Amino acid sequence: MFKPLPLYIGLRYTRAKRRTHFISFISLISIVGIALGVMALITVLSVMNGFEKELRTRILGMAAHAQVLSVEGKVNDWQDVQRRAEADPMVEAAAPEVEFEAMLNHGDQVGGAVLRGVLPDQERRVSDVHRHMVSGAMEDLAPGRYGIVLGRELANLLAADVGDKVTVITPGTNVTPAGILPRLRRFTVVGIFSVGMYEYDRATAFVHLRDAARLMRLGEAVTSLRLRLTDMFRAPEVSARLNATLPSTLWTTDWTRQHANFFKAVQTEKRVMFFILLLIVAVAAFNIVSTLVMLVNDKRADIAILRTLGLAPRQVMGVFMVQGTLIGAIGTALGVLGGVLIASNVETIVPFLESVFHTKFLAPDVYYISELPSDLRYRDVVIIAAVAFLASMVMTLYPAWQAARTQPAEALRYE
Repeated sequence: MFKPLPLYIGLRYTRAKRRTHFISFISLISIVGIALGVMALITVLSVMNGFEKELRTRILGMAAHAQVLSVEGKVNDWQDVQRRAEADPMVEAAAPEVEFEAMLNHGDQVGGAVLRGVLPDQERRVSDVHRHMVSGAMEDLAPGRYGIVLGRELANLLAADVGDKVTVITPGTNVTPAGILPRLRRFTVVGIFSVGMYEYDRATAFVHLRDAARLMRLGEAVTSLRLRLTDMFRAPEVSARLNATLPSTLWTTDWTRQHANFFKAVQTEKRVMFFILLLIVAVAAFNIVSTLVMLVNDKRADIAILRTLGLAPRQVMGVFMVQGTLIGAIGTALGVLGGVLIASNVETIVPFLESVFHTKFLAPDVYYISELPSDLRYRDVVIIAAVAFLASMVMTLYPAWQAARTQPAEALRYE
């Protein structure tokens, strides 16, 4: 008795049996359609958020947040540059590196890779490779022993394991009495790592900094300094500040320049996917129009009687808006529940489906990430639920307006 009259009548109509079961069927289809659309939106956006987060974590776990380079191709007094870089409050750590491309040979197998000469005790401060060691350890890289740590896919390609000898062939050459020969050196495999990203696991290897410098004849110089920042999203600001303080022969770049297009593409794809899947919700919401239009025609006599008893047109609109809104609310609630459950358990559901169908959804040699990650963000859930619910309410306006325009005399003429 305390309910507003339009709300009471609207809820009463919702519970009442339909003379035409087709109306109830269309209502059910509307609820299911909205639920599926919301569930798909939440699941897909969570997976895309997971991909973006995983890509950023893995890329920046191997790549530097920022990097100090030289226009001459080598940084001579790198210890001084390291001290000046670490003096910046936003720089958490800095580590030297000698990076070059080379060919690796083991037996009959040959593969190209990027070799990175590092100091193991300093490298762990700027990258996460030490956390992804499958066998051996980065600390096994000792100067003068010519040890090498291979990515797992690269090791598989070369058919090499810990303890095997691998020949490294560099772009440089040696002039000998026998002619010009390629510069090469035999290294012993002391470890294998796997970051779970094919690009790095297939084409990256680590050696000790001094061994790399000796092989490339750099003396005490390095090719760059890798920086880890306290806040990677402020990398452009730190780069600009360092460029103003370092010598003119040095310049600083950061991950937003090196991988900007890649992350922008991921963001663009996520937005496009959001709008495409939103069409599913829109189509389902259009079904509410069909449901209410048929319901209005079915209840024309009731509307006329209510108008005769003094119900205002806006109250008649409220009666039918309650029904459409209720359909949208139920569909949205079911979709949110299903979407949250699926998005929270993607890491369990996908391996189960892979085992059932005996397939691999994301082949590691094709995709950057071979697992399907998920990052459920409740901000996205709230936005999706709000959009779906508002779309459902908007779709009730036209049928409700048509009901409010019903003339009692015309509606009751043939009753």
